[in-house]
Formats: sequence, C-alpha cells, structure tokens
Amino acid sequence: MSVRRLAEDNVQPASFAFTKENASWAKATIKKYPKGREQSAVIPLLMRAQEQDGWVTKASIEAIADMLGMAYIRVLEVATFYTQFQLGPVGTRAHVQVCGTTPCMLRGAEDLINVCKKRIHAEPHHLNESGTLSWEEVECLGACVNAPMIMIFKDSFEDLTATQLEHIIDRFDAGKGSTVETGPQVDRIFSAPVGGLTSLNEPEPAARKVTTRAKKTEGDSVSVPPSNAAKPTTDAVETDPKLKTPATAKAEAAANTKATGDTRAEGGDNEAKQPVAAAGKPSLEDKDRPAGIARPATVDDLKLISGVGPKIEGILHELGIFTFAQVSSWKLEERAWVDSYLNFKGRIERDDWVRQAEALAKGGEAEYIRVFGKKPR
Repeated sequence: MSVRRLAEDNVQPASFAFTKENASWAKATIKKYPKGREQSAVIPLLMRAQEQDGWVTKASIEAIADMLGMAYIRVLEVATFYTQFQLGPVGTRAHVQVCGTTPCMLRGAEDLINVCKKRIHAEPHHLNESGTLSWEEVECLGACVNAPMIMIFKDSFEDLTATQLEHIIDRFDAGKGSTVETGPQVDRIFSAPVGGLTSLNEPEPAARKVTTRAKKTEGDSVSVPPSNAAKPTTDAVETDPKLKTPATAKAEAAANTKATGDTRAEGGDNEAKQPVAAAGKPSLEDKDRPAGIARPATVDDLKLISGVGPKIEGILHELGIFTFAQVSSWKLEERAWVDSYLNFKGRIERDDWVRQAEALAKGGEAEYIRVFGKKPR
C-alpha cells in the first residue's frame, strides 16, 4: 500500500468543530470508556468527523487530539493507518475503494481499476471534473470469497464485473446511489456458494415434543422433566400429526420423481446418468421467446459476452441464437424470457448483454474496447 499523507495545505480548512449534535454524541461516546481509557474513542470520533465534513482534515485531527488529551502525532498515526479514513477531499456522491489484494486481483480487480481510471480520473485520489466522484485502490476489504469487490463509503459491492461497476458508478453519479443493491451482484446469498448450498442442505428432522411426567410430593402435583430427558423414549414423544414421517416423505419423493419423469432406480447405476427433468422454465412456445434462426455458415463467438460461457453458448445455440446482432436486438420481454430460461435471476440486465453484443456486432473487439475500456472476457 502506498504511503498515506494529509492533503496539501491549500485545501485544508483553517479550523474544525463538531456540530452541536455531533459534539453531544462525541461526549457521550467518550464516557463509554473506562476512566483513563478515554483515548480509545479516537476511531469513532475520527469517523464522525469524516461523516460530517466528507474527509479527515488536519484541523479535525488536532481538535480530536485535544478532546482526548492525545499528542497530535498519535491521532495522525491512526488516521493514516486505516484506509477507511479519507485524508483529502473525495467525491460528493461516491468515493470508490477498489480492493487490490491478491484474491480480488486474481478475479479481475485490474478491470475494475481500469473502469475507475476511465470513468473518474486517470489517477487515484483525484476528483472527476464535476467533483462528484473519486477512487483509490486499497488493501483487503474482507470479502475475499466474493472477489472482486469495491466499497463506496460504508457499503460494499461484490462479485463484480467491469460492466456492473460502470452501471454502479453511473447511478451514483446521477444521484441514485441509494437504488443500487449492495452486496453480491450475482445470484448468491452473501458469501454462500454460487448456485446454492452444497452442504448442510438436508431437510431438518421432524420436530418432536417431549412430554413431562407428574410427580406427587406431599399431596401437590409438580411437573418435572423425565429422568432420561436427554434421550426421549418412545412413550415420552408425541409426534405432530402435521409433520411427515420419514416413510411418508420418502413415498412422496418417489411419487414426485415418477411424476416428473425421472427414471432413476434407487441406488442403481443409472442414477448419475438420468438427470431429473428441469422444472420452472418458461415454455419454448412463449410469445416472448426471442426468434431463432437456422445455424449460419459462420457463427459469432458468443463467449465474448461477459456472462456467457461454453455451456450457456450451447443453450443459446439450441434456441437458435448464433449472432451478436440477435442478442443486441432483444427487447425487455425477450431478455426476461432468456434470463428466466437460464435461471440467471437478472444477470442478463446486470451484465448488460445487449450493450456488449451491440458493441461486438458493430465493430468487434476494437469497438468493445472503445466502449468498455477493456478486452471482452
């Protein structure tokens, strides 16, 4: 990480003071710490100063040091160590922190940095022309499994592509940053495996209620747990009639398997060779299905579109989609149909297949680089 220094004197304000509300909050925060340990409040006070003015100024460092009875250099050490503190003016609508540590770099952080250079400024820690945007590269932001990722102020945006970052920057610059969904930008829940759980996905066992026995003492009836409460016996267990027994659940599963056309024999060798028929896909006869064409002599390499791999390309070919021009002409309803058919849950819009395909159809790789600032894929 590069050396972090305070902004030049010509941009530093002459003084700093917390607002009345923030001053009351600061006093209350300092009182949370034991006597003699009040200096532990330095980080929350620096954060509040940054939230008030947009960045940590030299004057705010000195003011906070005076409040806590600390040497100026000690507060400066804290402010320059943590990249959460901005030491110079930042964009009023977004300051993009791009994680450049190894996991993110391996997953495409350089592409994200190139987007920032193109859309904001060629150098980090510089404002764009309107003063609304700025960016920097930082060390690990703590979501390595969701690499690559960025942070804008206090919110993180993960599993990014260069195209998605462009859209995010556009929305923040338009003052619509609050409409951008935070966290993973792909179909996953937080840091769960992409595509769903691969372990701990068995149904929970049926809930059971353990009864108690009544024990009489001196004529009074007292309800006490059974002596073997840790291992309930059969006569001490009541099963909720609404819950399925293992036998019932197994029978229903077999019936459902038969209804969906699954011909696998339980425990047989054909189990891996006979996949269950896919469910929930839109009909191939649906009016919103994009029109297909006969396979032309020369087909476009659809894998150049970010989000399309060999498997997805094969499915598109089965649907009669062979060219960039076809993809670029999809209307909203057609994109929604393909997205549902692929079970992408919005990825076609997030990756902006239409814009990518339009650039590739217009001028190939050269036009794609002109539009997106990087090579396709």
